[in-house]
Amino acid sequence: MSPRKTHLDALAIGLLLACCLFWGFQQVLVKATLPLMPAVFQAALRFAGATVLLWLWCQWRGVALFARDGSLKAGLLVGALFAAEFACIYIGLQFTSASRLTILLYTSPFWVAVLLPLFVSHERLRSVQWFGLALAFGAVVFAMSDRLTGSAAGTHWSGDLLGLAGGLFWGLTTVAIRGSNLTRVAPEKLLFYQVAVSALTLPWLSLALGEQWVWQFGAFASGSLLLQTVVGAFASYLAWMWMLGHYPTNRLSVFVFLTPVFALLFGALWLNEGVSLQLMAALSLVALGIVLVNR
Repeated sequence: MSPRKTHLDALAIGLLLACCLFWGFQQVLVKATLPLMPAVFQAALRFAGATVLLWLWCQWRGVALFARDGSLKAGLLVGALFAAEFACIYIGLQFTSASRLTILLYTSPFWVAVLLPLFVSHERLRSVQWFGLALAFGAVVFAMSDRLTGSAAGTHWSGDLLGLAGGLFWGLTTVAIRGSNLTRVAPEKLLFYQVAVSALTLPWLSLALGEQWVWQFGAFASGSLLLQTVVGAFASYLAWMWMLGHYPTNRLSVFVFLTPVFALLFGALWLNEGVSLQLMAALSLVALGIVLVNR
């Protein structure tokens, strides 16, 4: 195994930009597909496909997915939290814009900063990080304040709240990983817990919500599902986990802020989503807050 690097090289920057670009585009793609395919059913198919792809990858790479290593309970918990996050994302996109939801989703690092010290004793916040958290709170207030002025047309409170809940579940997933023995399992196995549990649980949620399963897909829906599965739930996550093992986490985390920027751009260009001053202010505050929290 190559030694961990202390800086981001051209390969890391290229992979980061590609991942962030797709993750921002992905939320817009999911929303554009909603009229053609029910939300949670769409997510369930995505993770079912990703589970198969990841299993094949691990067979090829010789990764022991089912070896007894004491990670099962923590793995199932992380998988359930991951499934809850994506349920919030897919359902929430029915009620708010892709750009708003993505900005609220990316409050995740702040949930981690608040909750992780409760489970990992050496993870304590410094004053500058608390200031970053205050900025995050301000970002949420700015993002949601346009509801009071009536400028958030075509969106609903429930979508925004689901975006925040998705960020919370994402943060809890990170805390569960950092506070357990999952930090010692292979990245592929950790990802397998997440996509496999999602593939098993999301169909039941879809049925409970009364979604109508449609098995005849047009070209756009098929292409969307293929991109969400192969690039979104498989290749980009594998690339991200590989980078986490080879480059400084704090430097990677700052780059991830580009995702809501790309979501804002694609949402405006493709779905004609409005870009309010409050939303731009929220974006700026989230960016600055993430930088401060990761210092």
